[in-house]
Amino acid sequence: MIRDGLATLLASDSEIDVVGQAGNGLEAVKLCAELQPDVIVMDIRMPEMDGLAATARIAVAEGSPKVLILTTFDLDEYVYEALGAGASGFLLKDAPAGDLINAVRVIAAGDALLAPSVTRRLIGDFSRRRRHERPRSNAAGSLTPRELDVLRLIARGLSNSEIAGELYLAEQTVKTHVGHVLTKLGLRDRTQAVVFAYENGIAG
Repeated sequence: MIRDGLATLLASDSEIDVVGQAGNGLEAVKLCAELQPDVIVMDIRMPEMDGLAATARIAVAEGSPKVLILTTFDLDEYVYEALGAGASGFLLKDAPAGDLINAVRVIAAGDALLAPSVTRRLIGDFSRRRRHERPRSNAAGSLTPRELDVLRLIARGLSNSEIAGELYLAEQTVKTHVGHVLTKLGLRDRTQAVVFAYENGIAG
């Protein structure tokens, strides 16, 4: 019933086509291969295969869709695992209906859902936990000073327009810098850039 309600909500937007629904993670993986959607809205607790395992299976495929995880505030541990599995963002289940539509648009456009303060807190906490478990990467050495500035501001959850105002740059220039950062670091999207920044002591 909840799934049908979410599908109806998303389908009400003229720019979104709901191409399929899955009742469990295993079915989601199969439908993803068949339908090749741009974005998957993924629950975490499901039968057969949970959303974390399904996200990990989907994210490794070349040209895989972006995954938006739905979670609740007291499921932080699941959110950490979702980030590690390759999710591009996550939304609280009690968020306003319009936020879900906006989240799908944002992620479909190649961005990540990082704006809410709770998201930044969860990502920061996730990264601090992992910082003691993983060696730091040397990849940041390939970034120019300006690209490092951009990465620090991405880690604070700023949008391209906000970064442009902070650094006195044109928004298109910021977009170019963001693209260079992701390419040089081999990252999928801004969510992974935030995690990288925290893990490597660049955020701040």
